[in-house]
Amino acid sequence: MSKIPTKAAILEWITDNPIQSAKRDIAKAFGIKGAARIDLKRIMKELEAEGHLVKRKKTFRDPDNLPPVSVLQIIGPDSDGDLAARALEWEGNGEPPQILMIPKANDPALGAGDRVLARVTKLKGAGNLYEARLIRHIGANPERILGVFRTSHEGGRILPIDKGSSSEWDVPAGATNGAKDGELVEAEQAGPKSRMGLQRARIVTRLGDPTAPKAVSLIAIHQHGIPDHFSNEVIAEADAKEPAGLEGRTDLRDVPLVTIDPADARDHDDACYAEADTDPANKGGHILWVAIADVAHYVTPGSELDREARNRGNSSYFPDRVVPMLPDRLSGDLCSLHEGVSRACIAVRIVIDGEGQKLSHAFMRGLMKSPASLNYTEVQQAMDGNPNEKTAPLVSSVLRPLYAAYASLKKARTVRQPLELDLPERKIILDDEGKVTSVAFSERFDAHRLIEEFMVLANVCAAETLIEKKQPLLFRVHEEPSQDKLNALRETAQAAGLTLPKGQVLQTRHLNSLLKQAADTDESELINISTLRSMTQAYYAPENFGHFGLALRNYGHFTSPIRRYADLIVHRALVTAHGWGKDGLTQVDADGLKETGEHISQTERRSMVAERDTTDRYLAAFLSEYVGEELGGRISGVVKFGLFAKLDATGADGLIPVRTLGREFFDFDADASTLTGVETGITLGLGQRVTVKLASATPQTGGVELELLTVEGNAMPKGGGGHRGRGKPTRRKEVNSKRKADKVKRKVQRTR
Repeated sequence: MSKIPTKAAILEWITDNPIQSAKRDIAKAFGIKGAARIDLKRIMKELEAEGHLVKRKKTFRDPDNLPPVSVLQIIGPDSDGDLAARALEWEGNGEPPQILMIPKANDPALGAGDRVLARVTKLKGAGNLYEARLIRHIGANPERILGVFRTSHEGGRILPIDKGSSSEWDVPAGATNGAKDGELVEAEQAGPKSRMGLQRARIVTRLGDPTAPKAVSLIAIHQHGIPDHFSNEVIAEADAKEPAGLEGRTDLRDVPLVTIDPADARDHDDACYAEADTDPANKGGHILWVAIADVAHYVTPGSELDREARNRGNSSYFPDRVVPMLPDRLSGDLCSLHEGVSRACIAVRIVIDGEGQKLSHAFMRGLMKSPASLNYTEVQQAMDGNPNEKTAPLVSSVLRPLYAAYASLKKARTVRQPLELDLPERKIILDDEGKVTSVAFSERFDAHRLIEEFMVLANVCAAETLIEKKQPLLFRVHEEPSQDKLNALRETAQAAGLTLPKGQVLQTRHLNSLLKQAADTDESELINISTLRSMTQAYYAPENFGHFGLALRNYGHFTSPIRRYADLIVHRALVTAHGWGKDGLTQVDADGLKETGEHISQTERRSMVAERDTTDRYLAAFLSEYVGEELGGRISGVVKFGLFAKLDATGADGLIPVRTLGREFFDFDADASTLTGVETGITLGLGQRVTVKLASATPQTGGVELELLTVEGNAMPKGGGGHRGRGKPTRRKEVNSKRKADKVKRKVQRTR
């Protein structure tokens, strides 16, 4: 009888022979014949069930490695100009592989969105880096373009507004859709990409005057594909909703739950109240109430509202408008905890001791009536001794108990030590026409921090309850930084004369110690920004990996269901866990939590990028009136093509191109984040104080270009070389060969 190989031997064979991974290939390699094939089949199924292998048609493969022939989607050129792609069949648990397309001379031109069948090869010693060679082109999704239309006698051209793109598009006469010269338009690629000449496009949507101030956020909304129009079916479903009654709910209308929000807030989805605990066993303790709008009552699983809310994932906020997740009938009315009206809520009663440690909590589905909708400024003024007519009656009965409970929660926060970044938030002030009048940094009060602590505690309670009741949910996951990013942060700290210890399990208190060292020094902003950049991006998942930044083991979003779909999922899970009704988490919801988490994590990032682009465009519009003026700032980023400087007055980031730095070659050190002049020896790095001249500001793209005048008070040397910002010219083949070798080398070093 043939000897059956071990599981380890089979896995090793598949790794070494990825092309010969069918069951018959494995049987032939190990000499397995006859009835022994049944045992081999059993072992293969066990390896598949254990996650070591994935069956793909009739072959088996390691899920953490790409099959030798894979379907890829072209992402586009990377920062080095090399064509990057992503695998459409990646099923591994780690980071997705990085793939570089290696084109042959006769390959067709490929662009972003193209799908190809390619032969991939993993580069040895380079981590998860692959090279790919085209087998055949298998289709493409038309690329979308947003730009300004310019007419011509043969149709027109589209000038892109994206600051990352300089390519114009040709629009044939029959594809203009009636667009007029100077209009902002959305178009899509028409026909295959060509190696020569302009690419062709057809205009899909006309968006009006691109220079109008209120077009700024509209540009970002369309550019990033954020849905901003509700269908008639969704609106009709929302309009048909009626206010919830008391049946099946706890009556909380006598509990003075107040909302505290920004002064311009239109929706109020959270309210709170606190009182001293009268239990003698908990002397100095408090009872906290947090009530959240019961959105699950109105947005039921499988409804038109539910499908639209999941599609949007979250609300998107811009300086001049909000793109809501839910129609106004819900977000601004039935689900908003307005003062003086009864509103459905899910509330949690929390008991804490005098040190802010949670002793117990309990959830209930209730009906509340808020006595007041307050804003942060008036609450803080009331606590500082300047109450207005609205806050004066609430100071002793509501506000002081809230602050007393917050004082206890601060003690618990000090023990827990979540990450304490100090990064002021910019606020763009617009006039009625949408024009920027000023850029200010938002002031943070204890009133802000109080609400944040109450909401964090309520989110913890929600996660703990659902874990205890073995109910599926979406966790808010924030994993700890990678070693590469930590090493980069450590090097930045050392360059600033600060220390971040090595050789221990990283905790947020270690980072807080670094931030404290930098506080009140010139390096404070640099260290705060560098620490933020070292963090991983938070996401939603049904698996609980904890929240590193908040130093919490169990955390889920519960407190903002009007604007986040993740919170609505948690609300439904609570409804199911407590048996409150039929509008809880369905089995379909539960089975699709992984996909839902991935989707809403993507929509969250989409909104963040759109909001940042809008801010950049507004800042560029504001700065366009100051072109030619000298401004102060700090170097906030270093790349091989130049520097980024953050301006003091506005917080805007501008580019200082390397070509403008002087007539010498500048050596870029990616690890140290520096540019060094080879003749003058001047080193430009993160955090240095600079004086710059505003060279240009382009509102349509958000681009700001600067000219460097002084560094740490010293004038910039000009250098004497003959090549402005460049080294000695080299033959093209040598340059390309060296660039490829350096790229692989850098990726290998980063992986190690």
